[in-house]
Amino acid sequence: MRRLPALTAASALTAAALVLTACTDASQQTAGDGATDEASAEAAFDPSTIEVDEEIAAMLPKEIADKGTLSVGSDTAYAPAEFIDVDGKTPVGFDIDTVTAVAAVLGLEAEVQSAAFDGIIPAIGSKYDLGISAFTITDERTAEANMISYAVAGSQFGVAADNPEDFDPENLCGTTVGVQTSTIQDDELTEAAKDCEEDGEEPIDVVRYESQADVTTNLVGGKLQAMYADSPITAYAVEQTSGEVETIGEINDAAPYGIVVAQDDKDLTEAVQAAVQKLIDDGTLEEIFSGWGSDDVVVDEAELNPAE
Repeated sequence: MRRLPALTAASALTAAALVLTACTDASQQTAGDGATDEASAEAAFDPSTIEVDEEIAAMLPKEIADKGTLSVGSDTAYAPAEFIDVDGKTPVGFDIDTVTAVAAVLGLEAEVQSAAFDGIIPAIGSKYDLGISAFTITDERTAEANMISYAVAGSQFGVAADNPEDFDPENLCGTTVGVQTSTIQDDELTEAAKDCEEDGEEPIDVVRYESQADVTTNLVGGKLQAMYADSPITAYAVEQTSGEVETIGEINDAAPYGIVVAQDDKDLTEAVQAAVQKLIDDGTLEEIFSGWGSDDVVVDEAELNPAE
């Protein structure tokens, strides 16, 4: 998940009810083993099962309806939210299925393009019609673009099996923690590191990687004491490493994910919001997330720019 509130060693808001699984970057993390292969197959979503909602489709801007496609920016290295399948080219994941389903409701096809995470929102309305990439909805982001909620996630630490470094998520000063660059966890740890220095303690060594896969690899390889990522991502790392990674501590700072639309595109915003709400109401979105091992995370209402 990618959010923005500051984390301190002593402040962890718990979202214990969340049962989640993972998120991405433009290095194009791929499904690299049989477990991921199997997960992709089990989660296979067929957009042909979704009927076009003519009333909602009529809300689309004429240029989008005429084009017949939605160009979507996504940072495809954050499994299982968005990543590249074993064929080396096809984007898959619960975010990909979500935006594909939204497009199907609108009578369109989603054309997902891999992009650097921090370059997606600035390109909405020009290069991309939509953005979906486990974007946590924050006031900073809604100042730049519209965001429509669809699911909720939090952040969680992961450590190597049996926690050989005795990492304590309540005492972060002096630890070495890996994160994917530009994620909310990067921001949170950067702020926490400043707090450590101001308190006269050794700062957190925040080690940044372009790909979440690299974070996990370096944790297992002993170069990090812990990793910090969206709760779905950390749980997915546990699954994909066959237990070489384990979660530690509670899920922190639960917040909604949002689909990104340009602020000045009122018609497209309203059409996408209506499509997401339809997918929530008919159970399709819950089915999608359950297929990826993420239960009970879909929101009840597709809200536009909900406040933090």
